[in-house]
Amino acid sequence: KLAIGPTIKDGFYYDVFFDKPISVDDLPRIEKEMKIILENGANIKKKITSKKEAINLFKKRKEEYKIQIINEADQEKDFQIYEQENTDFIDLCKGPHLPNLKKIGAFKLTKISGAYWKGDSKNEMLQRIYGTAWRNEEDLKKHLDMIEESEKRDHRKLGRDLNFFHFQDDAPGSVFWHPKGWVLYRVILEYMREKLETSGYEEVNTPQLVDSSLWKISGHWEKFREHMFVSETEEKVLAIKPMNCPCHVQIFRQGIKSYKELPIRMAEFGSCHRNEPSGALHGLMRARAFTQDDAHIFCTKEQITSETKRFCKLLMDVYRDFGFEDVIIRFSDRPKNRAGDDEVWNQSENALITAIKSAGYEYELNPGDGAFYGPKLEFVLRDAIGREWQCGTLQVDFVLPERLDANYVGEDGNKYRPVMLHRAVLGSFERFIGILIENYSGKLPNWLSPIQVALASINDNCKNFVFELEKKLQKEKIRCKIDLRNEKLNYKIRELSMEKVPFVAVIGDREVEQKTVMLRELGNKEQTELKIEEFIKKIKNSCRI
Repeated sequence: KLAIGPTIKDGFYYDVFFDKPISVDDLPRIEKEMKIILENGANIKKKITSKKEAINLFKKRKEEYKIQIINEADQEKDFQIYEQENTDFIDLCKGPHLPNLKKIGAFKLTKISGAYWKGDSKNEMLQRIYGTAWRNEEDLKKHLDMIEESEKRDHRKLGRDLNFFHFQDDAPGSVFWHPKGWVLYRVILEYMREKLETSGYEEVNTPQLVDSSLWKISGHWEKFREHMFVSETEEKVLAIKPMNCPCHVQIFRQGIKSYKELPIRMAEFGSCHRNEPSGALHGLMRARAFTQDDAHIFCTKEQITSETKRFCKLLMDVYRDFGFEDVIIRFSDRPKNRAGDDEVWNQSENALITAIKSAGYEYELNPGDGAFYGPKLEFVLRDAIGREWQCGTLQVDFVLPERLDANYVGEDGNKYRPVMLHRAVLGSFERFIGILIENYSGKLPNWLSPIQVALASINDNCKNFVFELEKKLQKEKIRCKIDLRNEKLNYKIRELSMEKVPFVAVIGDREVEQKTVMLRELGNKEQTELKIEEFIKKIKNSCRI
């Protein structure tokens, strides 16, 4: 029985209920049958029906899922039915479809997963069959090669191999950070903290548990309740925060704020939790527990343009430091379900469009994908193999300050509502680290590498010299590791290479005597002999952003 089958980026899927479940081993047989069907080159016909007619068509085929979709539609006519010539196959679809099967190019069924009907775990489990279709075999091969490369770069495997982190069923959607992974996390945190301080942000910290009454006033309870973890105590319902915005408004509301104090830039590395469906969890990329590099700018309407420019410069500088030069900006306007009236949305959208144009950036339109309280800019990174990752956001919000009664005193002595700009650069630390690992295939830039250099001894006579050198490196704040194991040198180097350590300094009797090291860079078999001062200088230079 067929459920839904939309197109997605680079492909499609179809959710199907089978009496007897299929497996990935069945996909080649299905592909073979698809190719036989294509040989006919049958035409595809479309007809428009009423709700009643559409229901009757699918009743004959006992397609309960299609009937449910039609019944829940808020229309009484204009249901599009597609049928394949010389068969009894029909489908309900918004379309458009190709006019006939001759125009279908190269395709491949890629995988199978489970999917609850309507994404609700209370409903029956369906099987989701994924596929991809391209103009010709050459384009298909390019895409499949990219998928293969993506699998090699999978951050979950690399994170485990590099001993950065792991996941386990006892804490679904949460990360167990190992020492090396936590070093990487802290390096990024301190980098971001310094960037924000120099950009005029003040760091705050807000509670994890917040009474449901605040979420109800803000509108998040209605919108995000199903994704919140809640706890009841003393007849109160508390929610673990899924975002930081309402709490930041509470800080803004403490004391009287003057127009002279604006803009106020409030940042928090906020630990958030969202009750994501277990089937949607995907390592660091989709977690239940994560930390946002979140900030909110409280400003006047007149300051939106200058603050947008300022934020875009900060964001681009950060992405450049992490090695991302190719950034796409998308403008998302009002969604169907939203807070606030059209006048407020017109004001918000015009303000953001004016600001991004004034900042001199090109942007793409992404209709209907704004937040429920305001339009937004989305900043999308393109990685080393061409994949797109949406990370940064800037959202204009006139709604939340009104709902939570935030105001400032203007030059005329009257009270006004501030504009609230929601913004993030990385999005979440967890997801951004996953993107970094996959982008660099685990071989991180030296300034990010948890271990920047390893000192590998050839024999026990070198121990004291290695310890002295370790102290010198630590004094220079260079992250180092010593390897004094009684193993062959080639074995040590091979293992350190698998750990993606950028530099290995080999130390034997000769090096101890001459106060030198033999330095080998990751991916390069050649060794260079360096005096200790030259060695330390080289490592320090390599670790700069």
